[in-house]
Order: sequence, then structure tokens, then C-alpha cells
Amino acid sequence: MKRYAPAAGRNVLPIGDVLAEELPESGLVLEIASGSGEHALAFARRFPALDWQPSDPDPEAIASIAAWREEDGPDNLRPPVILDASSEDWPVASAAAVLCINMVHISPWSATEGLMRQAAEVLDAGKPLILYGPFIEDDVETAPSNIAFDESLNTRNSAWGLRALPAVDRLARASGFDRTNRYPMPANNLTVVYRRQR
Repeated sequence: MKRYAPAAGRNVLPIGDVLAEELPESGLVLEIASGSGEHALAFARRFPALDWQPSDPDPEAIASIAAWREEDGPDNLRPPVILDASSEDWPVASAAAVLCINMVHISPWSATEGLMRQAAEVLDAGKPLILYGPFIEDDVETAPSNIAFDESLNTRNSAWGLRALPAVDRLARASGFDRTNRYPMPANNLTVVYRRQR
């Protein structure tokens, strides 16, 4: 029932180091598209003063997250909830931070639209929305591995693919967010941080 994502083991430490800089000291972190649940488990352990709420739209992912939690989850790791980022009905009404790892490129654009729209509903001014994954940037050469990955995603689903970061920025601004940080990450990924301005 537990799923294993090799990338989660590789990126959990560098993502955690960024989160240590950007997350609030206390409150609820809503993780969107938690996947296998390995990140949720690791980050709940690393940040014991924060309540960690994993979520995913896939029932099999929910089962994996629950299995990781039941086996060795700390008290601050909440049971997973079913959440579709594109939906207007999120099961969490308020959060101190929203984290989304490796969803934007492996989902339709409507999921990112919903993420921005609904994150603005659950976050107060100044609170972070944190995205991790590969992006295409103006004036930054796209790594060959990311070009190949983009082509692979499009082959699997024509609605998937690496997103242009300026387009994500525009969508964020329309929902009341400004990008406040950009962190280069291993394997040609980025962590980008948006904070609610209004």
C-alpha cells in the first residue's frame, strides 16, 4: 500500500532547507498533491511545531500517505484528505502555508489556476505559497534534461508539461500573490515562493 518515489528521497533535504527559511514557526501547512506521502512524513518530523496536512486527489495516493503515517508518523502529521487543486471546494479553510511539490507540470493548467485561486482563500496576507519543480524561464537556458522531460510529459498527456515561470507569476499576481523568492535546486529544479499581498 505504501508507495515509494525515488525523487522524494533525493530532494527532501534541499527542499527542507528552503522550507526552514520560508515556513512560519507555527500553524498548519497544507501540502497539495502529496503523492506517496514520503515528503509529508519527513517534513512533519523536521518541523514538529507545525501541523502538517497532506492531501491528494488520488485515492491510491491517499492510501499510501495514510500507510506512511500509521507506520511511523509523528503526532503533528494529520490524516490525509482528498483534495483536487482545480476544485473550488477545498476541505481546508485556513492555513499558515501552502506547499505544492511536483504538481504544476504533471497536471492540467486548470490545476495551477485552482491552486492560486484557492490558496488565496486559505492564506492570510504575508503567508507563503511554495512551489517546487522544473520551470521554463525567460533568459535562462532550459537544461536538455528538462526539454526531454517536457517532451515525455506531453507524450503521456497533452495537458501536461513544464510551465513558463512568467505565466505562473502572472497567474499568482491575479490572485493577490507576489513572488518573493526563487531558489535554484538540484536536478535543474526551482523552489519559488509567493506571498499573499492582499
